[in-house]
Amino acid sequence: MTAKSIAIIGECMVELSGQPFTAMQQNYGGDSMNTAIYLKKLAGNEVNVNYVSAMGTDPLSRALIEKWQAHHINTDNVLLSHNKQPGLYMIQNDVSGERTFQYWRSDSAAKYLVQHTDFKKVLTSLAEVDAIYLSGISLAILAEQDCHTLLSHLALLKQQGIKIIYDSNYRPALWSSKMHCHLANNKAYALADLALVTFDDEAQLWGDSNVAQCTERLHQQGAHEVVVKLGADGCQYSKKHLDNSISVELFNTVAVEKVIDTTAAGDSFNAGFLAQWLTEQPIKQCAQAGNLLAAQVIQKRGAIVEIDIATIKHTIKA
Repeated sequence: MTAKSIAIIGECMVELSGQPFTAMQQNYGGDSMNTAIYLKKLAGNEVNVNYVSAMGTDPLSRALIEKWQAHHINTDNVLLSHNKQPGLYMIQNDVSGERTFQYWRSDSAAKYLVQHTDFKKVLTSLAEVDAIYLSGISLAILAEQDCHTLLSHLALLKQQGIKIIYDSNYRPALWSSKMHCHLANNKAYALADLALVTFDDEAQLWGDSNVAQCTERLHQQGAHEVVVKLGADGCQYSKKHLDNSISVELFNTVAVEKVIDTTAAGDSFNAGFLAQWLTEQPIKQCAQAGNLLAAQVIQKRGAIVEIDIATIKHTIKA
């Protein structure tokens, strides 16, 4: 079987974790890269994962790109900017595993991806993949015009038969205004063959009072398949059919003994789900993979952790 290919658009940053003015740990992360790495870990040779972003030409940028390549991520579409550098964030976790962030990314290379002189080459490359994945963060870091330019290009790619996958991943501080956020998300949902969203994010952005309201709205906005992530309660999958009826399935997750760090919970769920969805496996198997992968990740500290791939694969096929 020919391997599927997916392009993941976003920003990966330098990560500092620990308490201020102590020996902090240096790493890297970002929602899109977290998903890219876990997807490649789980899918292996069945899915080619291409990262689309912009980085600097400084030693730190080059070291980051080498880290991604070590995970077998294709970086041919990571554009280099001679006058920009990668973004930086600091993360701290409380006793329950919840995290707080501070960011230094307002002038990062990734913010200027669409303006890069080689971006047209990226668009040509995107026409060759099976699917394109991006998040609300991928859009929010761009200037407003660049955001809508990217969405317009994605609309043309969708017309060519390329699947569009979107996670709203709402971070209010990144958006220039709520109006811009609503407009961009409306366009993204309308393009989405698959929307992978977190209920808490959607409720904050749109005021949804329950999952049913959230699901109905997303389908009305144009999303074809919808997965609403519910944390410890698992996830809900829904699909809009040709007769406009909507089928709904709820999938529970496994109990977790102790939550250490929720940093990449949603990102890793997306990766697990996509590893199966891209290869056209049953939805139950997609949801199982997402839930199992996220359950492993939140029991360790950090965005990118070691996972037990064999156990996940054995469980979903049992």
